[in-house]
Amino acid sequence: MHRSFRACIAAVSLLAATHGSAIAPSPADHGKAPEFPANAKWLNTGPLTISALRGKVVLVDFWTYTCINCINTLPHVRQWYDKYRDKGLMVVGVHTPEYPFEKSTSNVQAALKRLDIRYPVVQDNAYVIWDAYRNQYWPALYLVDASGKIAYQHFGEGHYEETEAAIQKLLSDRR
Repeated sequence: MHRSFRACIAAVSLLAATHGSAIAPSPADHGKAPEFPANAKWLNTGPLTISALRGKVVLVDFWTYTCINCINTLPHVRQWYDKYRDKGLMVVGVHTPEYPFEKSTSNVQAALKRLDIRYPVVQDNAYVIWDAYRNQYWPALYLVDASGKIAYQHFGEGHYEETEAAIQKLLSDRR
């Protein structure tokens, strides 16, 4: 069975089990955020590293451009980027393909334009970042605090107010 198909099945099962709601957000220390690979393909920016982003709050968003659940979360992610980037938030989209055609850089670039994604996006065609985070879902959000630790995670759609509150708290904690 295709890896991504299992992830989609798991996400659907998870959502069904919680009556339409994804896993409750978890503000806590989930360990140090993994580094982005040195040879990663970056779009909308030059290469970034978690260590160079210390002092900022980083929202790591695992997504793929054909996933309807991912597409449904994008307006919120774009809004948070626009609202908080000047206050210390960095959004990094981790495009992890579900299907072979999604590995094409030109297809991802067209999707970025079509979906109006202006924040940095890294292509994770080999699932290196996905595996480093031990991620299993699209979409998946991880908030990295100013010290480089994963402080919050959320899988699936929803809980937008809670996620924004976590962003606000982590931004205020860094002062």
